[in-house]
Amino acid sequence: MKKFYPTLFLIGVLIIFGMYLYWFTKAEVFWYGYVSMMVFYALIFYYGTHVAQKKESKADMMLAGRGLPLGIAIFTMSATWVGGGYINGSAEYAYGDGLVWVQAPWGYALSLMLGGLIFARKMRRHRFKTMLDPLAQRFGKQMGAVLFLPALAGEIFWTAAILVALGTTFSTVLGIDTQTSIIISAVVTIAYTAIGGLLAVALTDIIQMSILLIGLAIVVPFALSEVGGWDVAWTNYKTMKGGAATLFPSREALGSYYWYWWDYALLLIFGGIPWQVYFQRVLASKDEQIAVRLSIFAGVVCLIAAVPAVMIGIIGSNVTDWTDFGAKANLENNSMILPYVIRYLTPTVVATIGLGAIAAAVMSSIDSSILSASSLASWNVYRPLVKPNITTENLNKVIKTSIWVIGIAATLIALNVTSVYSLWVLCSDFVYCLLFPQLVTALFDKKANKIGSIAGFAVGVILRFGGGEASLGLPILIDYLMIEDGKVLFPFRTLAMLSSLLTIIVVSRLTQKWDTAKVLVKGEE
Repeated sequence: MKKFYPTLFLIGVLIIFGMYLYWFTKAEVFWYGYVSMMVFYALIFYYGTHVAQKKESKADMMLAGRGLPLGIAIFTMSATWVGGGYINGSAEYAYGDGLVWVQAPWGYALSLMLGGLIFARKMRRHRFKTMLDPLAQRFGKQMGAVLFLPALAGEIFWTAAILVALGTTFSTVLGIDTQTSIIISAVVTIAYTAIGGLLAVALTDIIQMSILLIGLAIVVPFALSEVGGWDVAWTNYKTMKGGAATLFPSREALGSYYWYWWDYALLLIFGGIPWQVYFQRVLASKDEQIAVRLSIFAGVVCLIAAVPAVMIGIIGSNVTDWTDFGAKANLENNSMILPYVIRYLTPTVVATIGLGAIAAAVMSSIDSSILSASSLASWNVYRPLVKPNITTENLNKVIKTSIWVIGIAATLIALNVTSVYSLWVLCSDFVYCLLFPQLVTALFDKKANKIGSIAGFAVGVILRFGGGEASLGLPILIDYLMIEDGKVLFPFRTLAMLSSLLTIIVVSRLTQKWDTAKVLVKGEE
């Protein structure tokens, strides 16, 4: 009976909150949807925490005993990438800037496939426990701790973007304010992740991914019927967007933004590889073959899952006045397009199903992201630098504490951002410029050393942040070519990545006398 206590407590909190909304606020809550979400959260929470009743080992918390079969591995990999940022962000940019700027779905899909073909086999063969292990072995544990920072930033921004996506959806469909929605969803997901570890995350991902695919597939036909069908919606969309209504870039459509487009395309493809959230599943696979296959199959699933989201963005573009469909006001910003389509272009029951799909997408990505960042913090920072001889039991405690700390940090960021897509892409930005060169050289350059790593990291930081970052309030410090309206259109991110990569290679060879390159060592199975 004790195993039900956490879930019963959660249900009690949700009921009390519902009573508060009913009696003490003037919010027009969509109660049918609220009750449905309460049941959904309770079921996922129970399932996730029930899995945790098994006795865990150090490997189980991070890697589920390296026993993930192909089917479960594909589901959890796909569910991890196809999150709220993925779904809401794709709809946001299809609606606002045009199909040509919806780069993330196919960019991340290609990153999964390339990761499987180039990186997965070697990582799994060496039996590393985290993505930073080869970097720590090649460049030293101190440098490994430094490289943890961009990895951590990426995971936190990723989690925050996902929470923003859910918050905007809940506020529109349920009538609950965005901040409350973010906090409730974050607490539920963080709790079952801290209790259950990777096994809980992987098994709940199966349910969540299934709900996501089915839910969005149901929403699209109903929404299309409100705008005259697909032929009408697509014709109007092409008229409105012109050259931007295509996946392929052209100088005519993009103008001075042509090379800017390619900079982001490369960023998403290669910046989507050096993620612990990706390699955690690769390293948890039963063998090398499964590690490769799951990456390729997951890439295909990610492409398929993006189609309904893009269609929803196109459908939303056909609505000029949302008040005609029952909305009190038109869109405040483009990130609201998906929840608006779900709420106002579909019947009540379908809207509830669509809401469940978004909630499922969000939970399936948040749990993975915060567990990944916590694994890095515990295994690659706390263990080597603070307590090298830490016991399994204490390491699990550190991981669980890290999950709460990182989850809360991401939640605080989510409460202070507006665009889902910009935050989502920013995740891969830092990873692309700073981590990708380090991972490539650590795995494939036998002469790469610590001095080269430090030099390469410094070059990457200077060239990347010299280009500024509006979303973080950072000014442009380097006078790059092609600066328009306070934005650098020159592909300086790719320049930063390539410069960092070449610096590591060259400096490492020039400094072999002082710092002999270290050999990668296989870990324990």
